[in-house]
Amino acid sequence: MPELPDVEGFREVLASCAQGKRIKRVDVRDAGVLHGVSAARLSRDLEGHRFTAPERHGKWLLARTDGPTVLLHFGMTGELVCCREADLPDPHDRVVFALGRNQLRYRDQRKLQGLWLAEDADIDVARILDRQGVDAMSVKKAEFDELLSRRRSRIKSALTDQSVLAGLGNLLADEILWRASLHPERRADRLTDNERHRLHTEMRRALRSSVRAGRVPTRKSWLTGRRDDADPTCPRCDGPLSRARIGGRGTVWCARCQPDSS
Repeated sequence: MPELPDVEGFREVLASCAQGKRIKRVDVRDAGVLHGVSAARLSRDLEGHRFTAPERHGKWLLARTDGPTVLLHFGMTGELVCCREADLPDPHDRVVFALGRNQLRYRDQRKLQGLWLAEDADIDVARILDRQGVDAMSVKKAEFDELLSRRRSRIKSALTDQSVLAGLGNLLADEILWRASLHPERRADRLTDNERHRLHTEMRRALRSSVRAGRVPTRKSWLTGRRDDADPTCPRCDGPLSRARIGGRGTVWCARCQPDSS
């Protein structure tokens, strides 16, 4: 599932493939991924405009133009691909932006999210992103402390709640909690100052490494690299990993390194 590092990678794809390029044609191959806009209007309002510098907020990509802004969310299986015009189409290409010799393709197998169009770069974008919390990559320590101190939910649920912190998904949340030696069922508002400091530090480290890799790495020194093994063990202590559903999400942790001290 695309998380913040993946979407940051898609932002770089858009910047290298399309920034400064004029949109010659918008080919909507599956209108089922469009939200609040028809295929005809998307084409009419975008064709002739140029892509400008893209932005990212959490798991959302803001494809800015010198006119409207396209907001893209990638759900569980979405991606943004830069192709040559002559490249064969993929059966899961849903919307194609023709830029001349290059094409920018929104590709998604399961179609759980999609594209939104914001005519006003400020008002409409703010409305669409209204329920998004502060971006996890940019949240400062003081704001992080305040956000968690108000949450009575389990810390795993707080980290993956996009209205609290935007950008963290299942893999990153488990990785960060493991690095910070915190049990995923601890209540967020009961963490100590030192525990919140450790959590914020490890979140920033995990995000920086993941963004450099373009995804959440599957290195064996990471929890992410062990969680799907047949008999998964902790990269730190080599003990067995535990599994459960917390807040409806499959969660992995090390009972030895992340004791439940709530």
